[in-house]
Amino acid sequence: MSLVLASKSASRQAMLAAAGVPFTARPADVDERGIEAALVGASPADVALALARAKALAVCAQVPGELVLGSDSLVECAGRRFDKPESRDAAAEHLRFFSGKVLDLHSAAVLARNGEVMCGEARVARLHVIDLSERFIEDYLDHEWPAVSACVGVFRIEGRGVQLFRAIEGDHFTVLGMPLLSVLAFLRELGVLRR
Repeated sequence: MSLVLASKSASRQAMLAAAGVPFTARPADVDERGIEAALVGASPADVALALARAKALAVCAQVPGELVLGSDSLVECAGRRFDKPESRDAAAEHLRFFSGKVLDLHSAAVLARNGEVMCGEARVARLHVIDLSERFIEDYLDHEWPAVSACVGVFRIEGRGVQLFRAIEGDHFTVLGMPLLSVLAFLRELGVLRR
């Protein structure tokens, strides 16, 4: 049985490849903002799970019989939810808001086959942001934009984004955008990976 990753995320693909999980990537086409709008009042973890589920099910319809992995991440800070920045100016605004605060990064993964969700989980990592000066923000974006335009939280932890934080609570894979340890456990339970 092969695994289909319902994502074009380079980070998620790299995680699976590094873990030795064979997969093919087939990005999902879902209305993420529409799904979020329908979930007003839901917890960030529930929203991340709903988005991961929608992606997995959307790709399931295209690959009957295949096991599909959907994943999503979102950031919450001081009671506000943040999506990927739409422009460099928006990225700078996000960073100004995050300065000196704690980001809760919710990453979810769902496995589905033939339109049926088989398992899923959301995990959270807490990232403590340093105080960010305007000079730091501009220099950071000079180096990281537009690469971080595809990242909730406006950072790549495997790059200069690590400079944004003074402490991180939670596992590395959740920070990278997918609760990989949970995914690997699910794949073992489903017989895709050996125990």
